[in-house]
Amino acid sequence: MSGSPRENVGKKDAKRLRREGFVPCVVYGGKEQIQFFTSEKSFKDIIYTPDACIVKLDIDGKKMEAVLQETQFHPVTDSILHADFLEIYPNKPVKMAIPIRVTGDSPGVLAGGKMLVKRRRLEVIALPDQLPAEIEIDISSLEIGDSVVVGELSLENVKFADPENSVVVLVKSARAAMMAPVDLEEEEGEKVEGEEVEGEGEEGEGETKGDASGEKQPTEEK
Repeated sequence: MSGSPRENVGKKDAKRLRREGFVPCVVYGGKEQIQFFTSEKSFKDIIYTPDACIVKLDIDGKKMEAVLQETQFHPVTDSILHADFLEIYPNKPVKMAIPIRVTGDSPGVLAGGKMLVKRRRLEVIALPDQLPAEIEIDISSLEIGDSVVVGELSLENVKFADPENSVVVLVKSARAAMMAPVDLEEEEGEKVEGEEVEGEGEEGEGETKGDASGEKQPTEEK
């Protein structure tokens, strides 16, 4: 992803950039924060994908690797208002939301049960070159009433950040599954504390934000 440094940082400049099809951004985690802007089209393969991405940023010739930490969306148009990136380093662990992939045939499902996927992604902590592309969940031993929780998962050189008792998948009886609401949680990204950056004052109320997956939640704009 290529970007250009922002010469003027403020609400008026941010509004101008958005009108021209650009997204104001910030990258932190290094020696200093860098304010820059890039085309909204360049987010297509980062936000609108189920995959976890490490982004190679090129900001006016300065190259670095980063992960998308937070995105802010317009509440009506869904256009991207702002994006936060965290610079990563080969020798420094990073927290990232990794998609899961369910494999195998559950005896409980074959007997008429219903498999419910409670978590589409799990947060892990690992060195950048040891981050898995996906987390495989084998359900070949699950009977009706069985589940897989985070504490039962294990990956070499990877630590899970979600609570150990957090359910990832479970198999319910068909009747119970129909009666109970399906709660698909997609917690994809950890907000990293940093200095506040400006947002669009007039559009702040009711704005939504999301993580790298594009999942949106009500918030106030930065």
